[in-house]
Amino acid sequence: MDERIVKFEDKMEKTLANLDSEFTTIRAGRANPHVLDRITVDYYGAPTPLQQVANVSVPEARMIQIQPWESSLLKAIEKAINMSDLGINPTNDGKLIRLVFPELTEERRKELVKDVKKKGEAAKVAIRNIRRDANDMLKKLGKTDVSEDEIAELEEKVQKMTDKNIEKVDKAIEEKSKEILTV
Repeated sequence: MDERIVKFEDKMEKTLANLDSEFTTIRAGRANPHVLDRITVDYYGAPTPLQQVANVSVPEARMIQIQPWESSLLKAIEKAINMSDLGINPTNDGKLIRLVFPELTEERRKELVKDVKKKGEAAKVAIRNIRRDANDMLKKLGKTDVSEDEIAELEEKVQKMTDKNIEKVDKAIEEKSKEILTV
């Protein structure tokens, strides 16, 4: 791989990694502790990720259990979950918080699949923008002492890299949609 286009490949890889992390926060009927990744709790005045102030476990297929290391944090965790876009009411028994995930309705599953496709499209646009940036950089190289054949070869490599990554995005969308639609 030519060092002039390696940075663009890295950017495409980061786009795919970002898409994966976004997909893990979309719940698909069963409890996944990653849905809590973006939730922060007010811990002595500082917003702190939930995983850093509590033990998060999945005792059953559709339940997440959150046991804070300090019982004084129960209310703050409960508040953070209620203010998030999870759409689940936490149950607080004084020692720990339980999140029970209801079975997804057909309508909600279809909404989630639309969301997955939207995020996938955004990732494809990001990859195409990276391709455009790479091609712009190659055109500037063409004005220097780099041959047209070399530029054409690099553009072809960038296009193959783009196609490969867009294929990966399509596959990720398909897998996540299938996971959501599976009852």
